[in-house]
Amino acid sequence: MSWRTVIVSHSCKLDYKMGYLVVRSDEVKKVFLDEIAVLLIEDPAVALTGCLIEALTEKKIKTIFCDSKKNPVAELIPHHGSHDSSLKIRTQFAWPDHIKASIWQEIVAEKIRKQAEFLEEIEKRKESRLLQTYIGQVEGLDASNREGHAAKVYFNALFGMGFTRSADNATNAALNYGYSLILSTMNRVVSVAGYLTQLGIFHNNMFNYYNLSCDLMEPYRVLVDRYVYSHPNESFGVEEKHAIWGILNQEVVIDGRRQTVLNALKIFAYSVFDAISDQDCGKILHYQLK
Repeated sequence: MSWRTVIVSHSCKLDYKMGYLVVRSDEVKKVFLDEIAVLLIEDPAVALTGCLIEALTEKKIKTIFCDSKKNPVAELIPHHGSHDSSLKIRTQFAWPDHIKASIWQEIVAEKIRKQAEFLEEIEKRKESRLLQTYIGQVEGLDASNREGHAAKVYFNALFGMGFTRSADNATNAALNYGYSLILSTMNRVVSVAGYLTQLGIFHNNMFNYYNLSCDLMEPYRVLVDRYVYSHPNESFGVEEKHAIWGILNQEVVIDGRRQTVLNALKIFAYSVFDAISDQDCGKILHYQLK
């Protein structure tokens, strides 16, 4: 099982040889490809060979490319993530609206539940109780916008009444970066499963290439919020970016077993696909902290 997150932060050449990722710079380093779950290329000056790109695609390794500011801007996604992707895509286009409404209702309710649990842990009990009342008010496709109301209460409780998600500050930079990591990992899961990331359950922005992944990642955003809350910084630079990658290796409990967040994202997404296929929201598997 792949488990490593490999970060390439300096100019070099990446090659493939006999099952290994070969990093050629002042010295040569090798990493066994079967161990790699995520390859993050932070420096735009890094060169990759075609042979390595082919191997990364075959191994379904999530490969993320960053811009000059070391922020993720693109990723490597195979055209065919599953042997039956054509069938999966036809099925995805035919997902019934009433099932999508129920699935989104369940996802939003779980997201708010995770937010309320976190607020309770940090003794924001008044706000936690308010969010708990929202859970039962979530409707199909969240027509009452309980998610939006919960978000305002939640972020103000975490970071102060003057906090807004649109502000240009270190907290938002950390949140956005962490969310992008969860999103990118979910993109890999969706692609490998044979579905289209563009075609969402609730999200349907014509300019969003990752609508479905945006849907599925929602309950996992709270893991990023927890990290950022407990690691306040005046700035958000390279060291902070590298540290936040640890979220993917954090352990949670899902389906009765301890799993890394990296694995839990896959288990959760596949359970949602099963729930849609069987029209049974009870099949959705949610994570719990250890």
